[in-house]
Amino acid sequence: MKCLALWILRALAGVGLGLAVLPATAEQSQPATAASYPEPPQVLFKELFDAVQSAQLFPDSKTFADAVPKSAPAEILARFRVAKPVSREALQGFVADNFLLPPQAGEPQPPTERVDITRHIDSLWDQLTRSSSTAPRYSSLLPLPESYVVPGGRFRELYYWDSYFTMLGLAQSGREELVEHMVRDFAYLIDSYGHVPNGTRSYYLSRSQPPFFYAMVGLVNAQDPAASYAHYLPQLRREYAFWMQGEAGLRRGTAHRRVVAMPEGAILNRYWDDANTPRDESYREDTELARHSGRIPKQLYRDLRAAAESGWDFSTRWFADGRNLATINTTQIIPIDLNSLLFGLEEAIRDGCARARDAPCRTDFAHRAAARRDAVDRYLWDASAGVYRDFLWVKHARVPRISAATLYPLFVGLATQPQAAAVATAVAADLLKPGGLVTTTLVSGQQWDAPNGWAPLQWIGISGLRRYSLLPQAEMLACRWMLNVNRVYAESGKLVEKYDVISIGRPGGGGEYPQQDGFGWTNGVMRKLIALDPAYVAPGDLNGCLGSRGPLRDPARTP
Repeated sequence: MKCLALWILRALAGVGLGLAVLPATAEQSQPATAASYPEPPQVLFKELFDAVQSAQLFPDSKTFADAVPKSAPAEILARFRVAKPVSREALQGFVADNFLLPPQAGEPQPPTERVDITRHIDSLWDQLTRSSSTAPRYSSLLPLPESYVVPGGRFRELYYWDSYFTMLGLAQSGREELVEHMVRDFAYLIDSYGHVPNGTRSYYLSRSQPPFFYAMVGLVNAQDPAASYAHYLPQLRREYAFWMQGEAGLRRGTAHRRVVAMPEGAILNRYWDDANTPRDESYREDTELARHSGRIPKQLYRDLRAAAESGWDFSTRWFADGRNLATINTTQIIPIDLNSLLFGLEEAIRDGCARARDAPCRTDFAHRAAARRDAVDRYLWDASAGVYRDFLWVKHARVPRISAATLYPLFVGLATQPQAAAVATAVAADLLKPGGLVTTTLVSGQQWDAPNGWAPLQWIGISGLRRYSLLPQAEMLACRWMLNVNRVYAESGKLVEKYDVISIGRPGGGGEYPQQDGFGWTNGVMRKLIALDPAYVAPGDLNGCLGSRGPLRDPARTP
């Protein structure tokens, strides 16, 4: 197996780098060294890792990926090759002798007396806050300089796109200092690795997640986000370079890493992963799927990993046949959410450069944002249906299925007013359910499909609708989601990772792991929505969400 760390390093060092090289400045980070890229467990432990994960010693594959070796990996691997534990019991004993397992994922402690949901959320932040300025030697954990909030449950580390939605609530809870700490952590990751990894584990370094860093930066100074963009301009530009590597000289109709050159010359982006092996945290699941898929394993693994970069792992949105995970084809799809966020990043860099009085940069990124808007309109806007759709670039055709990602152009301000109104109509007809916005219209058993709804997508929808002054639609969505979250809280005392939005008052289901309690982005979005309209806090009747009660407060632009 090739050394994954060196592979990533070569890619991030600029092999095939298409974006113009940024001018060096005193504050711009230096390229990461090889020592900055710790190897993931499957590279360090080779056949030992395969044996443990294949034997399913732990119900969750992530457990062993997060285990801390008691001595140098090479020494442990040498002992394993000598001992040759064959039976399950012998293998369990070997692992116990040589690794410290992560603690069982505990659930946040519910209040001894049921308190209102606002007080409960405010009390959860300290339970979910972690510090890891150093990491155990040889572990997969990546250290961070500042404290941060984890999602909860099995998710013991900092995650990329989760954190933006968590920060929305932290700010409302008066935890602005923690928001700033987390922004500095993400800037540190960009300075250290050239991008923000999926999460702060060595096995996440080969991919990123939806690029919300610019939106996090905007939260630091909500009254003057351009000032924050100017302050973090080196990191914003470096993250953009990561997503655009391979742009220069790319032949039309081809792709390189995360960049796709359309036949007519436009440049758009896709999700990708720099590795084509099973995911460390889902090793057994991936290898078993490959064994029965009939596909070339490396391409299947790449598509699985690319879907993990999207955050939607997994969804029929990425399935060629719209039903089966084995047909996943993420790398063949140009997604509307990613390209919307990169438009937002381009505009943020433009504004930061303008504040920094860098006219060439301002002009460059204004042109880039305009070109992306034109390309999105050409390829991803379906005028006949009034929705944005993903685009299958290998077949030069739009994916016919609708998903909640159609609201991202509204969130970043890419849509025109007529386009936004059309999307709102389509969403009301196809995606708005009694308990909120459903992720897709298909029931597959995957967690990013019906009947599940997720807090981040509710906020994308609500915020996007408000941005275009579609206030009754935004209010209805907010009311239904808050009612659903409150009903689950009233019955269980918990805020959970995902919710059933068709049969309200029930947690969501499906996916590779059990429902998680915590939960960072649910807490954050709910706390933000409560601040916009406290009248929706008390559990009520669905009839209260069927009509308009006036606009939500705080109509200022929120993305």
